[in-house]
Amino acid sequence: MTTVEHGLSKEVELKYETVIGLEVHVELLTASKIFCNCSTQFGAEPNSHTCPICLGLPGVLPVVNKRAVEFAIRTALALNCKVSEFSKFDRKNYFYPDLPKNYQISQYDLPLGLEGHLTISYDGEVRRIGIRRVHLEEEAGKSIHEGSDIVGASYSLEDYNRAGIPLLEIVSEPDIRSPREAYVYLNTLRNILRYIGVSDCKMEEGSLRCDANISVRRAGSTTFGAQTELKNLNSFRAVEKGLEYERVRQIRALERGEEIVRETRHWDEARGVTVSMRSKEEAHDYRYFPEPDLVPMVIDREWVEQVRSTLPELPAARRERFIKEYGLPEYDAELLTESRALADFFEECVKGHHDAKAVSNWVMSELLGLLNAEGKSIEESPVTPEYVVQVLDLMAKGTISGRIAKEVFEESFRTGRMPGAIIEERGLVQISDESQLAGVIAEVIRENPGPCADFAAGKEKALTFLVGQVMKKTKGRANPRLVNKLLKDRLERA
Repeated sequence: MTTVEHGLSKEVELKYETVIGLEVHVELLTASKIFCNCSTQFGAEPNSHTCPICLGLPGVLPVVNKRAVEFAIRTALALNCKVSEFSKFDRKNYFYPDLPKNYQISQYDLPLGLEGHLTISYDGEVRRIGIRRVHLEEEAGKSIHEGSDIVGASYSLEDYNRAGIPLLEIVSEPDIRSPREAYVYLNTLRNILRYIGVSDCKMEEGSLRCDANISVRRAGSTTFGAQTELKNLNSFRAVEKGLEYERVRQIRALERGEEIVRETRHWDEARGVTVSMRSKEEAHDYRYFPEPDLVPMVIDREWVEQVRSTLPELPAARRERFIKEYGLPEYDAELLTESRALADFFEECVKGHHDAKAVSNWVMSELLGLLNAEGKSIEESPVTPEYVVQVLDLMAKGTISGRIAKEVFEESFRTGRMPGAIIEERGLVQISDESQLAGVIAEVIRENPGPCADFAAGKEKALTFLVGQVMKKTKGRANPRLVNKLLKDRLERA
């Protein structure tokens, strides 16, 4: 958002510094819930994946899902955290309709991961954002509001299928200095979580959510201002927009001499504003105490090192390797390593076709273009690296032109047939025989005296037009480089 759009002068902007901290909640990709055997499958009938344990009925005992603890360790290591040797669960007591037990099993003073950091690249700079803690807890149920949002709902219904799904809370230090930086942080964090396979991070399914804390202070000050917490941030773009609105709102208030109230505010996406929900001064005392039904966890160092040994190459390291090993531009390396599956696809292609830049260009433009048009991810691609290698090899050998290659690849994408088979069946082999092209070139010259005269007068663009006419007559099968050479020779002799 520009200064003009939000109405703050440059002078006012420079007087203040923005301080942001993010709390990210991530549902873990386990098959069952954190303390019971209920399924975590998304999209089931409401309240069909529940049992006495996740509903908190009397007389039941929770049992910790070891896989969830392993995923938490995996995440803590990927975020450069210290993994606590001794960790425990606590009861966080509060009443809300989506919490059937009236308390949430979480971690308070002894979380699993502490004192980590995440490195982001933003605006040409590398920034280190501290990670305060990574801890496990159980997910709450889902409230379904009848109305536009929670503020204006006439009533709400509860679905407890989600209650008890293992949840990881990742809390940053207040090291983020702009709404855009918050956006970059979230993207970087999501990529890491997907790389290490602990979550699918689908915000549309609620498997990644974010609350943001924001305050502003005088530039140069080391004292934090009064912060507000933002809720209902349902996309990374909403996080950025909500924080930008709140940043400007607070600066304007301070410029008017008003005091910022510590409160929780709701982001209204439709109106593009934040709305006060409740005062932070009225925040509940959660009365944490150790969960009596679960023994503390003693994390064995051998287990931690075993988990560490299974971590894949992370996005930042892989990006740097792509630049050094394959000679890719930073833009290409950044895009190709956003997804582990995409990076794997690219490297499989390079094993078969050694021109890494040609592979990068094809994957980024042709393949991703077709996938994006159909709303598919790389994991859903109907073509494998073998298809890409074959079409690039055929282009490199001069068997087909670039135009035909694109046409054939699109047909492969639609039908699943290999490029070579399509080319053979349709007779699309590139014409590279000078004698075959001579007649077509002579015909184009006869039919286009104007452009020929323009070329003779020194207008090089006329040659491009004439080459296009030859390609049109040969239905894209002519070798464009050869056509260019033959036309130029013929016109210069004329």
